[in-house]
Amino acid sequence: MKALITRKVGMTSTIAEDGAVRAVTLLSVADHTVLHHKTHEKDGYTAVQVGTETAKKLSKSVAGHVKNAKVMPKIIREFRLPAIPEELNVGSKISADVFSVGDEVQVTGLTKGKGWAGTIRRHNFHRGRKTHGGGSYRRPGSIGSMYPQHIFKGTRMAGQLGHEQITVKGLKVALVDPELGVIGITGAVPGPKKGILIVKGAE
Repeated sequence: MKALITRKVGMTSTIAEDGAVRAVTLLSVADHTVLHHKTHEKDGYTAVQVGTETAKKLSKSVAGHVKNAKVMPKIIREFRLPAIPEELNVGSKISADVFSVGDEVQVTGLTKGKGWAGTIRRHNFHRGRKTHGGGSYRRPGSIGSMYPQHIFKGTRMAGQLGHEQITVKGLKVALVDPELGVIGITGAVPGPKKGILIVKGAE
């Protein structure tokens, strides 16, 4: 299973053998523990639940759920698989070395939340003229005609900007250090520092 739960550390750059400078995002990887198996017969699909980091306290329901793995995970995620590999038993460990340098990956995470934003910032609307009688600089303008007497769903207007889950594809693993628990991904990935990111092998 090529998938990891990581936290964003920050960005740096590396110099390749040909002298090219590449931007690299560093992600920290704590040891993962397999917590639970989902099977097609019992749950309708096949998946592996994985936990990482250590929580100070768990609710009774979560503590009972992870009792067999003998850990107290802070973060729990589920990865769907065609079939569960034999080595992924409940309680087995996963570390950063599931990936190798050069592997193509996709990274999923929450983008930075920018709060409530107007149409110029959120949708790249043009600003209204400031001279010759223009009195509407940053307003959105018309949002509908007289018919059909309601605003169409999806009309671009002011609203929450950012803080949405996106997946960036076509990235590659630039470095892997299992001892330090760090992997490097070429390019930029979504979210702030310390944000949780899911790294999976390219589909």
